[in-house]
Amino acid sequence: MTKFTDLELDPKVLKAIEEAGYETPTPIQAAAIPHALQGRDVLGIAQTGTGKTAGFVLPMITALAKGRARARMPRSLILCPTRELAAQVAENFEIYGKHHKLAMALLIGGVSFKDQDRLIDRGVDVLIATPGRLLDHFERGKLLLTGVQIMVVDEADRMLDMGFIPDIERIFKLTPFTRQTLFFSATMAPEITRITQEFLQNPERVEVARQATTGENIKQFVCAFKASHRSHEAKEKRAVLREILKAEGETITNGIIFCNRKTDVDIVMKSLKKHGFNAAAIHGDLDQSVRTATLSGFRDGTILLLVASDVAARGLDIPNTSHVFNYDVPIHSEDYVHRIGRTGRAGRDGKAITLCLPFEEKYLTKIEDLVKKKIDRMEAPKIEGDRRSEKPRKTSEKIEKPVEEAPAKKAEAPVKRDNSRSRSIKSGERREGGNKVVGMGDHVPAFILREFRIAKTTKTETAKKPVEAGVSETNNDAA
Repeated sequence: MTKFTDLELDPKVLKAIEEAGYETPTPIQAAAIPHALQGRDVLGIAQTGTGKTAGFVLPMITALAKGRARARMPRSLILCPTRELAAQVAENFEIYGKHHKLAMALLIGGVSFKDQDRLIDRGVDVLIATPGRLLDHFERGKLLLTGVQIMVVDEADRMLDMGFIPDIERIFKLTPFTRQTLFFSATMAPEITRITQEFLQNPERVEVARQATTGENIKQFVCAFKASHRSHEAKEKRAVLREILKAEGETITNGIIFCNRKTDVDIVMKSLKKHGFNAAAIHGDLDQSVRTATLSGFRDGTILLLVASDVAARGLDIPNTSHVFNYDVPIHSEDYVHRIGRTGRAGRDGKAITLCLPFEEKYLTKIEDLVKKKIDRMEAPKIEGDRRSEKPRKTSEKIEKPVEEAPAKKAEAPVKRDNSRSRSIKSGERREGGNKVVGMGDHVPAFILREFRIAKTTKTETAKKPVEAGVSETNNDAA
């Protein structure tokens, strides 16, 4: 079996790895690191949770051990789709590069530009950034990318989902053609393949697992649920989630609950807290300080349940996460792979439970087609006030109601028919005592209410014969 000592890494890097408690590299690390140390472009494909981050961090530190950074010209660049993933990569650099004097800067949103500019001006060896904030610094004239020797694109498929592909292409064109590129992704969509063909030079393809596979150590279940009524769907769905959490009980060391919409994240979190669960929310609309504090609490165990949008679905490495709950079935099949990849990390066992409403069955079918696996079904738990199992009432059954005596009706005078209503409206007549047109109601177009006259025709004019041709009326009168 391959060990880190067999990979020709820098001795100081090996010392840091040993102090971190690692001895054996994962398959993606063992396959990618030797090619990266040789200076070749690498296209790494592996399911989430297999250690792709160390696969590019370790050879990068070894390559940057020699050399010196210059102001505003970073020597290496790592692009990440989310702030949380960028911060996690920075933590990895601090762990594995603690015996090296490498300057590092983290460029993410939610942090002051001035503080980031100060770091760039000093000169950095490693620049870790999200695409948007990186281009903001470049457009302000605070950053040059012409000195980049190594460029890493992490979680490329997530970049595609978030719409960062045009930014990635622009950044590639701002870096030198001679750079080394390390490209990592869990799935390979056609757009991702196009980018690798355009910007990577004869890359070494490293694929240690079939694309879009899920870990064998993760038990997967689907809870098919149908609400008693459409109007009660959201409320009953939250009740089902709470019953599942109670059933799992103490087996949950840390759990992430994924929702498709940010609004649902807040609603589900508040519902859980109202019913006594230890929960917190994280999504893209929260301030960076709040997101960082929430993740810290989730890592150290002070927060048991993390209700999240897909901002937490990629790259977050929280080893103690025992459960993943999909409150909504992900619309994009690849997101399912990344969501449940938050559990069962580093060889640990994990469990993923997905709530599925009838209209979400079509998404579930696509997920099973992607992962090439039929996901086991579990019975939906009973919830308080659940009437779905009650025997439906037959339509022939009569409902007895108390009979109330109808009040005696007063004798009414016979109504005389008003023959005037049958008169023609064209005659312009109106109902006596008002100006409403008979039979038209209150809303009558104005042109109908307009009075007009019809010229009267006399019997003499009707019987008059046509004038003979060539004889004028004047001559006839004279005769």
